[in-house]
Amino acid sequence: MRTFLTVVGTLIAIIAAFLIYIYSGIYNIGATVPHNSITRWIISKTVDNSVKYHAQFINALDISDSSLVSIGFTEYTHSCIGCHGAPGTKRPEKAPQMYPPPPPLVQAATDWKPSELYWIIKNGIKMTGMPEFNSAKSDRQIWAIVAFVKKMTTMTPEQFNAFKTEEDKNANHNKKKEHLRYHN
Repeated sequence: MRTFLTVVGTLIAIIAAFLIYIYSGIYNIGATVPHNSITRWIISKTVDNSVKYHAQFINALDISDSSLVSIGFTEYTHSCIGCHGAPGTKRPEKAPQMYPPPPPLVQAATDWKPSELYWIIKNGIKMTGMPEFNSAKSDRQIWAIVAFVKKMTTMTPEQFNAFKTEEDKNANHNKKKEHLRYHN
């Protein structure tokens, strides 16, 4: 019985100390001061395990379809490149100023399975700059981003620029078609 009371007393003391710490406001949550190593570890493990847990229930699409990758390029350049950069492009100035800084997806995407990337893009990550895209994009658009991000992990800057050149050609072609349609 004495051991039980010691364990309960210790737990109550730990919880009380934790609550005092939280309510004291001592912990600096300013973005100019990085989290301590324990907090970083807790957040990192929580994110990793949450994503893996929720993504296990997702049936991944075949992301090798080249048309899906092309759609993903367009979606990525409109929604993601501003924070995550791309092969051969300079990281945006705002990226290092964000806390936590958004990872360059060229490297980070190798750590995540397609279903995990899909879950992250669809749902976002709380208390980071990663928004949810569920309300703004269809599932197909999200899978297209996943397809492009996975392709980007092996992409050279020249290959990325080839996608950009192709998109620019298509955009100019579509503008000409629109112009002709309205002026004929």
